[in-house]
Amino acid sequence: MPTTTITSPTPLTPQTFGMSDRAYRFILIVIGIVLIFALALIKSSAWAHFWASPAILVYTILVTTFELSRVVGAIFYSNITSHAVPSVATAGDYEPSVSFVIPCKNEGAAIEKTVRKCFEAEYPAHLLEVIVINDGSTDNTGEVLDSLKPKYPKLEVVHWDVNRGKRHGMAEGFKRATGEIIVQLDSDSYIEPSTFREILAPFKDPTIGAVCAHADPENADQNFLTRMQSAYYFMSFRVLKAAESAFFNVFCCSGCSSAYRKSVVLPIMDEWLEETFLGLPVTWGDDRALTNWVLRRGYRTIYTDRAQAYTICPDNLKQLMTQQVRWKKGWFVNSIFASKFIWRVEPFIAFTYFFPLILITLITPFMATKALVYNPIVHGTGPWFYIIGVILMASIITVYYRYVERKNKYWPYLFAWSALNMVILSFILFYAMFTIQNRKWGTR
Repeated sequence: MPTTTITSPTPLTPQTFGMSDRAYRFILIVIGIVLIFALALIKSSAWAHFWASPAILVYTILVTTFELSRVVGAIFYSNITSHAVPSVATAGDYEPSVSFVIPCKNEGAAIEKTVRKCFEAEYPAHLLEVIVINDGSTDNTGEVLDSLKPKYPKLEVVHWDVNRGKRHGMAEGFKRATGEIIVQLDSDSYIEPSTFREILAPFKDPTIGAVCAHADPENADQNFLTRMQSAYYFMSFRVLKAAESAFFNVFCCSGCSSAYRKSVVLPIMDEWLEETFLGLPVTWGDDRALTNWVLRRGYRTIYTDRAQAYTICPDNLKQLMTQQVRWKKGWFVNSIFASKFIWRVEPFIAFTYFFPLILITLITPFMATKALVYNPIVHGTGPWFYIIGVILMASIITVYYRYVERKNKYWPYLFAWSALNMVILSFILFYAMFTIQNRKWGTR
């Protein structure tokens, strides 16, 4: 897939109108309070319709409470991590050796940039190595990689004639790695060289087992769909993963740009590689599965917004649907795996966050069907409370979005993503579960 570099135009910001940062944030806080009040008012008014649709009412209140709790968790993220997790400013002379591991297949257009960005990291060159697993590519990926070896002596390329899958590629790279920290990248992703040290600094704390960077789509400006995904990515990382990180339990260190302590993951590599579900190998959710193993071993996992990564997101609906089905399958299977141990390792997180999240995710398609289809047809009642609740919740998250990053221009697309999720994406879970025995990876 071709790589598109973002050229960020100067956005309209509060400074354009002479508004101070303090005044701007005060206005956002006021708007947020008004939206929360409006949301509470809508929910209280909905009680009059309780007997007409009690399940939907209870569900929307549960979802609203849960989503608001994630925003609250994200609000405390910066304060907690700045004091409890080492950063470049506090890590001192901590400089571990690092191995980049990059499995790839048919990425001839993107792999050169990914490798180059690794070697451009602002870090001592003698402490870096890059291991690329060419997993049965049928395009020019192999030729591109071989052409890079003279320029980068610390580049190791492993060519496989037959495709074995991403998990096998990751395992091969992890076992070959000599670094204390392993940075796992997707073949079309990279960490901004100037922020590279920030993904390593937290490992100075020996309790940290994995660190997830903040990722944004590099091709965000390609079309309307990629802009929507850019808004979703920001929310997913800076709200959802940040909320998890406030409790040092990020459940999925993203496969596009995460780092692992080698001494933590290497002992479980064979078990992770051989995971099965319903008698067949698990071929998706590799990042979430590996994060689960880190948590299972009693180590903490965090997200850092100080390390900036870029990736390529799907640029058409077919590619997006394929990706979402794969992600849903990975989430479903690994949630089952994690439920077997998380209640023992982190009981508070398990019963206040993890299990409620599973419950809400599983029942959302049913509630959406009832609100958007069944009730209007059978009872003649419009889905207005449901839709207004979704809009208000998206508005509250958007206010926080703007509070955290006022220069990010993609925030309006969060409403479009919420609509897409409400009418299409939430139902993908049905298809993912129905086709769970199809272990094909899928392509973009």
